[in-house]
Order: sequence, then C-alpha cells, then structure tokens
Amino acid sequence: MTDRSEVFPDLPAAQNFAGGADTDLVVVTGLSGGGRSTVARALENVDFYVVDNLPQALMLDMAQLAYQAGGATQRTAMVLDVRSRAFSTDLAGAIRALKERGFHPRVVFVDADDDVLVRRFESVRRSHPLQGDGRLADGIAAERKLLEEARELADVIIDTSHLNVNQLRRRVEELFSSEDARRLRITVLSFGFKYGLPVDADFVCDARFLPNPYWVPELREHTGQEESVSSYVLSQEGADDFVGTYAHLIGATAAGFEREGKRYLTVAVGCTGGKHRSVALSEELAARLRDSRLSAYASHRDLGRE
Repeated sequence: MTDRSEVFPDLPAAQNFAGGADTDLVVVTGLSGGGRSTVARALENVDFYVVDNLPQALMLDMAQLAYQAGGATQRTAMVLDVRSRAFSTDLAGAIRALKERGFHPRVVFVDADDDVLVRRFESVRRSHPLQGDGRLADGIAAERKLLEEARELADVIIDTSHLNVNQLRRRVEELFSSEDARRLRITVLSFGFKYGLPVDADFVCDARFLPNPYWVPELREHTGQEESVSSYVLSQEGADDFVGTYAHLIGATAAGFEREGKRYLTVAVGCTGGKHRSVALSEELAARLRDSRLSAYASHRDLGRE
C-alpha cells in the first residue's frame, strides 16, 4: 500500500489544522441529474476552486492541501457523485474527519422530484449510474437510499425540481458570495402552494389570507416585483403585521441559529400561484431583515410558471 507521505511529501499525516476555519470548504453532493454540475460552475463564478468527482477518501487530503496552498484555494469546493462513492460510502466519517482537523465544511445537497429526474435523464438519453439492467426509477431509488445520511448532514438542501439552470446558478451565487461565510444567510423564498411546498424550507408562511391581485384585472398580468402589485398587497389589512411579525421572529432567533452552527435559513412565503402576494411579501421581508443588519435576499421559485 502506498504511504500518504509518498503521494503528498509535504503533508503531515496527522496534523490538526487550527487555522482550517480560515479555509472556506464546501462539499457538494446529491442525486444524479439534480444539478451538481451547475452548482459547481456557479461556485467557480464566486471564486471557489472546484474539484469535481473527488473520492471521499481524499477529502481530508484535499482540504489540507487547500489550507497549505492558501491564495486561490482558500475557497475550495469538493463535488462528490456516484463515481466518488465507488471508493468509499462513508461521507459522514469524511465530514467528521474534516471537523476533527479544524475545518468547518458546508455540505450542499441537490435534490429533485423523481419524475423530474426521469425526464432529465430521458431528455439526454442517458441511463442512471445505478440502474444496471433495471429501470431509471430503480437507479434513482437506489441512489436516494444510498444518500439518506448525506442528506441529513446537509447544511443547505436545494430542490431543483422547479429551477432552471439560471435560477439555480443565481441561488448558489447568492448563497456563497464572498460575504463572511460564518454569518447566517437567509433566503426568503416565494412559492405557489399549487406547485407544492419547498422541501428545503425552515419556516413556511401562508399569505393566502390576503386578497389575491389575480382577481384585479389591471394587476393580473403583473407580478409582485412590480410597484403596482407590491403596493396593492402591502396596503391590505394584516400585510404589514404579517411581515413585521416574521421579521421580528427571525431577528429574535438568528443569533441562536448562528450559535448552533446553522449557516443557512430558508423562509418560504407561499400564495396560490407564487406570482403576486408571496413575491411582494418576500421582497419586503428580505428588505426589512437587511435593515436589521441580517444577510437576507429574496428568491422566487415559481415566478413565471403561469
């Protein structure tokens, strides 16, 4: 067996890296067809050094090399897929090893509904890496079971079922911009209940108690990002209390989440179709959180689907 010192002659085999916290490490994993490649490209756009298809057994070595090299590798992302797991399936152990050496990796898990994954594989006429002689659905089910523990470890789960490539890229870039990585990053996500609940939501807020601009002819074709719709929604009885209450709740709990090591918080605001009320309220809530010196931005999952 080859000794690690022969492969990495300058790398101490059992060194604890007290300064490892200064190395911004991101581990990207998730379901095949979920969008890992898009996530990797987006991370490159915000100045991460991205290592694709890295075997899990080499994660610690890569982190130590990134720490020692400094410079451009101080922000390093490691992307793991089925081929990576051919070397080891103990992602939890690899993450623990990183933490024991002083690193603080952030784990990103990309997910999507089974029917969406099937359509994506069929559109490019590819088989699933784990389907063997079975059906696409069999491969997806096998991989989903294999990744159960990895999903539980994730700091952030991104459901790409309703995101196009550009929307996913923007979401990742907003989450992993060069702003202090230790701060809690809050995504206020608008959505339409008729398209399903966001699987990555920490809080779900229901805005359907407000009058729907859809039934106002001059507002129907506009969105909550436009002044006419936003003013209409925010002027309704209860709208200001709704935003203020959630802004207070999130502001009161943000410091606690940070102390517990949570770095991403998703607040989902839903209305019927995700076009008017939820969009306007999400923009307003994100703005108020920023006014409170929290790192927050609005994202709109279902805008444009109608």
